[in-house]
Amino acid sequence: MFERIILSSQPSPQRRTSSPLPRFLIPAAWISFVLNVLIIATGGAVRLTGSGLGCSEWPLCTPDSFVPTEELGIHGLIEFGNRTISGPLLIAALIVLILSIKIRNERKDLFVLSIIITALILLQAVVGGFVVWEGLKAVLVGFHYTVSLIIVCIAAAYLVRAYSGPGPYVRDVPKGFAITSHVMTLFMAIVIVMGVITTGNGPHSGDENVIRDGFDATLLSHLHAWPGYITLALLVVLIAWAFQRDLRPLKWLLTLLIVMVVQILVGVFQARSGLPPVAVGVHMVLASLTAATMTVTIMKLKKPLALDASAAPAKTL
Repeated sequence: MFERIILSSQPSPQRRTSSPLPRFLIPAAWISFVLNVLIIATGGAVRLTGSGLGCSEWPLCTPDSFVPTEELGIHGLIEFGNRTISGPLLIAALIVLILSIKIRNERKDLFVLSIIITALILLQAVVGGFVVWEGLKAVLVGFHYTVSLIIVCIAAAYLVRAYSGPGPYVRDVPKGFAITSHVMTLFMAIVIVMGVITTGNGPHSGDENVIRDGFDATLLSHLHAWPGYITLALLVVLIAWAFQRDLRPLKWLLTLLIVMVVQILVGVFQARSGLPPVAVGVHMVLASLTAATMTVTIMKLKKPLALDASAAPAKTL
């Protein structure tokens, strides 16, 4: 997915130097990104196995125990396993934040993004508590998932900026291409929101005793699919445009096409197969990866002004 290239320096009236990134910043940022995707997968497992109330309390698992007891069975282990990932996830985010503080003067963009990621992770912990306390209310569960997806996108944006170097950034595609790309992003956002609402009114509530009383899930599934097809059509147009003009985002547009086609196929399969839990879980994880790929694609609409050759990053996404 990612290729390494040597960036060439170009003359620029706004040439600027940049200190090298801390040694472990990039690996820590990758770990943070992977863990944020992983917690979506484990959160999906909690919901799809009916383990949402496997631990009846928060932050404790039971009123008298931090860890699940034998009486809670597999559901307690699954729910506690999901909670356990929050620890390493927060540690990774804090490491990225601390390393970003060291370069905050030269890389304010990375510093700000690391603050946002850490703050959202802390928010997620609080939201997770309310999800348990309120008996897995659909609105809270949907919000919980959406915030995780946003964190994945911001973590992807952090990686793009870390590899690309400091700004300022300038548009590197025709204006019409940029506008079309942002319209595609809007429809992608609609797809995700409708997907969250559709799942919230479907059979996988997170616990067998939680009943969803809302909109018709079949109708919602169509409302979820239609903007997805519009997004795909816009993506095909952008790929043809980028191929003809040899535009910078072409590689990521093709990557997005692959991810989206797989996502659509999984969505069609789950809809026609009675929403099997594994397919729904894969669909949830792919949604986060699709959104992350979209984020990278949009960020590739711009390029940084040239750096001194000695300060330019050796690799890029």
